[in-house]
Amino acid sequence: MTLKQLIKLEDKAKEVWVISPGLHYDTEVKDFSELVSVNLGEKTKYRYIVPASKDIEKNMKIYQKLYKVSDAEMEQNFLLLPDNEFVPFIMETAIYDASTDCIACATPASEDGLGVIRFNDETSKKIARDFKTLWKRYKRKNP
Repeated sequence: MTLKQLIKLEDKAKEVWVISPGLHYDTEVKDFSELVSVNLGEKTKYRYIVPASKDIEKNMKIYQKLYKVSDAEMEQNFLLLPDNEFVPFIMETAIYDASTDCIACATPASEDGLGVIRFNDETSKKIARDFKTLWKRYKRKNP
């Protein structure tokens, strides 16, 4: 899957679960930031699992300002994990429509267009389950 195909997939999704080591795409890649802005305006549900780090703290402030998101929405949409819990998510991973079609993709944080990995159905569902398990453990409710 190419980055262009990934953008089309995200554009159609009603919910997007993102496991990101740095919020690179959402804060630094224009095509994605424009898409996220439009999707948030159309009430697409975004959920993020990110490491609890200084870089993430900085990028979350950028995200909040860029998308005009309230403190309450940031609390609702983001789960910050200690490094030892974040280890399973090495590359930036996104799960599209986890409750229905469940398509999971991963890509390194780069803009060189080398492509995107699309996981098979079984792996996509496992990644979605792992995401949901962590979310429920720390947020005490479903994403």
